[in-house]
Order: sequence, then C-alpha cells, then structure tokens
Amino acid sequence: MEKQTRARALGIRIGELPCGERNLITDVPGVRVGHRTLDTGRYETGVTVILPPVKNPFAEKMPAASFVVNGFGKTLGLVQIDELGTLETPIALTGTLNVGKVHDALVEYMVDLCQKDGINLTSINPVVGECNDSFLNCLADRPVEKADVFAAIESASEDFSLGAVGAGRGTSCHSLKGGIGSASRTLTLDGKEYTLGVLVQTNHGRLADFTLPAAKNIGAELREKLNAAAPDKGSCMMILATDIPLSDRQLRRVIKRCPVGLIRLGSYIGHGSGEVAIGFSTGNRFPIDDRADIHPVYQLDERKIDLLFRAAAEATEEAVLDSMLTAERVVGLDGHVKEALLPLLRPYL
Repeated sequence: MEKQTRARALGIRIGELPCGERNLITDVPGVRVGHRTLDTGRYETGVTVILPPVKNPFAEKMPAASFVVNGFGKTLGLVQIDELGTLETPIALTGTLNVGKVHDALVEYMVDLCQKDGINLTSINPVVGECNDSFLNCLADRPVEKADVFAAIESASEDFSLGAVGAGRGTSCHSLKGGIGSASRTLTLDGKEYTLGVLVQTNHGRLADFTLPAAKNIGAELREKLNAAAPDKGSCMMILATDIPLSDRQLRRVIKRCPVGLIRLGSYIGHGSGEVAIGFSTGNRFPIDDRADIHPVYQLDERKIDLLFRAAAEATEEAVLDSMLTAERVVGLDGHVKEALLPLLRPYL
C-alpha cells in the first residue's frame, strides 16, 4: 500500500490519547476493511466494507448500536440494530442509489456463508450506509454491482488505503475532496490495553467553516481563493469499533460523541446532510448455537465511560481530517472537479 500523508506526519496532533499501531479502525483486533473503487470519469464511486473479527457474524453476533444525528440519509439495517442491539453482517458503505444493490449482495454473501456452516438462513439484517456522490459520479446509473461488493470483502485486510477510494471515491468534504478516513485510540482499563477505532465516509461541511485543530479557521480564506460557497450538506457515515466490552446501550452513548469530531472541524450538521453513527463491540459474543437460557455479559464500569467519549471524539476528528489529507484531486462527471486539501494546506503549515 502506498504511503499516504496523514495529519500526524504533518505535525497535527488531535487530542491527548495515544493512537494504535496503524491509527486505523483495524487496530481493533480482527477487524478488517476492504474497498472496491470505480474510477472512469463518468463513474467515481465504489464500496467499502468493514468486517467484524469473526468467520460468520450471523453465527456469532456482537453488541451494536446506531445513532442518527440528522436523518437525511438512506441507510439500511438500523431498525433491527436499535431493537435487538446486535450486528449480524459486515457493514458496507457506498453511494446513495446503490444501497439496495449492496444490500442484495450482502444477503447473497451471508446466505452462501451460512450454507457452508450448515445454517438455514431465513432472515438477515445487512447494514448499509451511504453518501450522495452525484457531483462527481453518475449516481443514477447505479454502477456498483454484486461483484464489486464481493471484491471489497475479498480484499479486506488490516492495512487499507484512505482518501478517494471505495465508498469515498466520489465524496466531498468542506467543498474539497473527501473520502474514507480512519483513526484509533488506545485506552488502559484494569491494567489491560484496549482499542477504539473509527472509520468515516465524509461528504459534509462548508468550506468557509473548515477549521484546523487549534482553532485555525483556514476555510474562510480558502473559500475566497476557490470561490466555493456550497452549503453544509451531503452526509457523513461514522463507523466505530472497539474491543472494550460494552452493552448496546453503552455503545449508543459512546457513538453519540462521534459528531463532536465533525463539529470541531467546523461542521454544524446542516439540514441537507445525513450524519449517522454505527458502532459495535467485539468484547462480547452471542453464538447462535449456545442453548443456554442465560448468557454471561461483561461491560464497562460506567464511571470510566468519559474516557471512551473522548476517544470517540478524537478518533472521529482525526479520521475526518485524514479523509481529506489523503484524498487526491478528482475530475469526475461532466468535468466536475474537487480539489485536494493537502496542496492547499501546505502554505499554512
């Protein structure tokens, strides 16, 4: 994987907690991420898949939660997550009008997986999030196919690219090129090290509001240079994973702090934007072949939860910034252009 310039390489430090080895959501043991990118000019889009650390997530469910900050979005699978509090498929991200096709592909993937494991699957809850990438991509053609979803799953690994890749290929952030970003934080509880990681698909924000850490509002000056005055709209998907044992209720409390990271960079979460957070914990497992009536569950002492709130906010802020720093300039549909942040930022560093 080609080395990418991220915030820390530029001397930008966000928050006070240490990051994991890769500073990615995949620092959470066993979590993997894969992309499939479509880059043809007419089609600037793709799919990104986050895989939990089990062979079959339907057979070994994990606690999960979701939180809708602003609901201008077409995400699938949240109703059951909110009701049952578990995750049973990979999480996929894509462009808005491809959500149904990606959902179908995940159904087929899980049916095949369960058949191999001897499970008669009659119901499944795929989780699919989206951002509208229609400025750079001919979204109405719905170009993402089943083969793209399967390829993203097949390519999933602990090391993955950020920026204008996968589901982030055609997205915009603060009127510049957005994409896929990720970051992690490590925490010590009862003498053991745990990890909390975040992955974002960024497609939100107004350039005039863009603020670097330490409250440097460079967006207003950049707006004058680029003559960009778009409103704060477009969506941001925030996926949080952790190996800290949490209940679904605690997870929901933690992922509610992810939007703090967006706000600290200048977004006020506008009317036309769909901000959705989804989280899961690998700290408890619920095997479907366990016939016990009562299951033992471990969970965090809530007197320590402020530490997780901080970790979620810090990791989200850094992930959003890295989604912009690692994204290159993209020319897409009808010659539409989104400029990269990094060349514009260098005079300010």
